[in-house]
Amino acid sequence: MKTFSLAIGLLSVSFLQAQNIDKIINAKEVERIEKVLSADDMKGRRTFSPDIDKAANFIAEEFKQAGLQTWKNSGSYLQEFAMVKPKFISATCSFDNVSVDTKDVIVVTSKADLTITEASNYERATLAAGANLFSDASKLIQSGKNYLVTVDTSFAKNFSRLTGFKRQLFKSESSVIFVLATQPPKSFSISAKHEITEQKLSNVIAVIPGKSKKNEFVIFSGHYDHLGIVKPVNNDSIYNGANDDAAGTTAIIMLSKYFQAKKDNERTLVFVAFTAEEIGEFGSQYCSRQFNANDVKAMFNIEMIGTESKWGKNSAYITGYEKTDMGKILQDNLTGTGFTFYPDPYTEQNLFYRSDNATLARQGVPAHTISTSKMDNEPNYHKVSDEIGTLDMENMAMIIKAVALSSKGIVSGKDTPSRVDVSGLK
Repeated sequence: MKTFSLAIGLLSVSFLQAQNIDKIINAKEVERIEKVLSADDMKGRRTFSPDIDKAANFIAEEFKQAGLQTWKNSGSYLQEFAMVKPKFISATCSFDNVSVDTKDVIVVTSKADLTITEASNYERATLAAGANLFSDASKLIQSGKNYLVTVDTSFAKNFSRLTGFKRQLFKSESSVIFVLATQPPKSFSISAKHEITEQKLSNVIAVIPGKSKKNEFVIFSGHYDHLGIVKPVNNDSIYNGANDDAAGTTAIIMLSKYFQAKKDNERTLVFVAFTAEEIGEFGSQYCSRQFNANDVKAMFNIEMIGTESKWGKNSAYITGYEKTDMGKILQDNLTGTGFTFYPDPYTEQNLFYRSDNATLARQGVPAHTISTSKMDNEPNYHKVSDEIGTLDMENMAMIIKAVALSSKGIVSGKDTPSRVDVSGLK
């Protein structure tokens, strides 16, 4: 306890030099925000539910009250987008006037009716024998371009699995058509019909423009969705998600208020609460597409900081610590505070690519998740017992302060973390 008390004192001295951070980030304010986001009346903030909209509106109001700007001056803190589920009805295809079996055609589209020919200006691609079928197909789908893709017949056994890309799609004007064939056609005609179900979603995003480096971005993020209402356990059916990830969302709100009060960021700061993390990280995927990855200098994704780490208080870990020097930069800025950022101790669980930092990390951005969750023994993870009473508000406030203080060099433009080496990624 003496060590902890000393650490608190040292942190307080450091933070007082930074616009009296304790007045902005403190246990009382942490608890206020947490109580709202993890309350029973939020009903677990399930993706696509009216209840998650209630949470989004609360976060947006917090950004508004703090005086933050909207993304691209849109006038709204809600970054709206849509997911679509296409249900296949029918398709026809011919290559060089020869009919192609429907089972050898997969159309990934958000259009109900689609007809193309060689005059349609679709780009051509080939997945040749030996290619990484699913990785290469994913890159084509995510490109935002229209493609006709000839897939080598060596992939016949796994070809049908490409339909998995149709389960959840962003609403888009682009379409990608995969055809199993021995060679690309000179001429072709393809038509497809789908029943399209559209579902709307919203990230909540706010901005503090930079002074001298407006086009360089630092992102602070967490996800605000959770599991919703499911089968009752001991008469409780609400998965409140107090730690996962109302805790991270609380941190984002408080960090936005802290930096807004400081008003000394040289780089543009983006604060975003992502939706749909629990069902596939769709919110962060969509948001990441709005950036040129080279312009994003760092990403602090905050996930489950409501409980003590395996090292106790005054500590957290950083996923992918060894992949960039960002962790070292953050720790250097905490010298003398008693707070420690450790490397991820759960590397076998591949956490670096399991949270909302993953999309930008795969593009080389030093995008890391900060957490305290004991992933080998977190008793309330994805359970109805993940409620506010299980969280440590004082420790949460300390972690949020540590993120604020440790990021100062990156926020000011003095420090720029090294990039993730993506050369070996598939």
